[in-house]
Amino acid sequence: MRIGRHLSMLRFGLLGLLLALSGLASAELEISQLSYIDRGYMEQQRETLNDLAAIKLGRKFHGDRNNDLSILQALLDQRLVRDDQVRELQAMGVIMGDLLAKELGMDWVVYEDKAGRSRALRYQLTDNFLFPMTMVSRRRTVGNTTPITDIYQKAYDIIAPLRQPLPFQ
Repeated sequence: MRIGRHLSMLRFGLLGLLLALSGLASAELEISQLSYIDRGYMEQQRETLNDLAAIKLGRKFHGDRNNDLSILQALLDQRLVRDDQVRELQAMGVIMGDLLAKELGMDWVVYEDKAGRSRALRYQLTDNFLFPMTMVSRRRTVGNTTPITDIYQKAYDIIAPLRQPLPFQ
């Protein structure tokens, strides 16, 4: 009888510990809307890259995938944005993120966990996120020269299968 009681208490204790840990895990992650400062900073990044593309390449971003990705690649190929320019590389991620958001029905959010605060794209109200702001910068700062279209396609392919099919497809 005593052993059964101890096992029951142990089971209850383990269940309580698991519930507490799962509560901690969800408490460590917070998703919120972009703040006014976030929106302003991201708009400034878009403008900086748009100005650079207009002055150096005679082109502008229009929210068209082929146009915008080719401009981003040209900025890298012509070394108008270098591998050590993290801020500009992250601005490229904003442009790419805008395209992904438009094509995949995603929204910019603030993703905050124990590692820190990031601007991310969220697919609907799911736990599926992309972090486009660092997709280019993290690669380039370590010498990875993966083409922009490949980075974009990889991100697209992660979310595309989650999308609801349109009627009659």
